Formats: sequence, C-alpha cells, structure tokens
Amino acid sequence: MSGTEQVRPEVVAAIVTALQETDPSNLPADATRAEKDAAKDQYLSGMVADRVQRDRQTRAWELLLTRSHDDPPSWSQLFDELPQSSIDQLADLYDALPEGAQTEYARRYGAPVSA
Repeated sequence: MSGTEQVRPEVVAAIVTALQETDPSNLPADATRAEKDAAKDQYLSGMVADRVQRDRQTRAWELLLTRSHDDPPSWSQLFDELPQSSIDQLADLYDALPEGAQTEYARRYGAPVSA
C-alpha cells in the first residue's frame, strides 16, 4: 500500500476493539500496516487517558476524605470539613469527582468554568 492510500476507520476501530477485548478472532485479515499503527496509537492513547483520569479520581478522593468517619458521611458533611485549599484543587478535578460530589460542589460554588 502506498503512503497516499487512506486508513479505513472501520478497520482501525475493529483492531482497537480486538485489543481492548483481547480477542484476536475479529481482527481484519486485510489490515494494512498503516491501519495497525493507527489502531495501536489510538489504543495506547486511550490507555494513557484512562490512567490520567484514574489518577485524577484518586486525587479527588484523597482531598474529599480528610479523616475517617464512624458512619458514612453525606456529601454535604464532607464538603463542610474541607479546607479552602482542597476546594480550590477540587475545582480543577471537577470532571473526576463522583456525581454526588459534583452536585454538592456546584450547589455550593457553581460549576467551574472548565467543566
């Protein structure tokens, strides 16, 4: 295949799906090197993005859980206990917050502009 031929998105998607599901049975037999490379790039980019999001979620939980509780606290109670520095950091992590924490944050401070 010459460098001017286009990469077929459906073939790239099929390869990415096979990689995600670790199931080579649906790999397209006619996939080109360019399509395999594009699929590998897409798959690895997704893995990195997932890891970054998990790291952001972990950091958000670390900020929210400032101490242990005898009974499960409400979102309101958790936010009542937060120092201002944590609230500022949570604004940057808003998309990584659990839904209940997003709701409480937005109720108190409004949704951050970046959300």
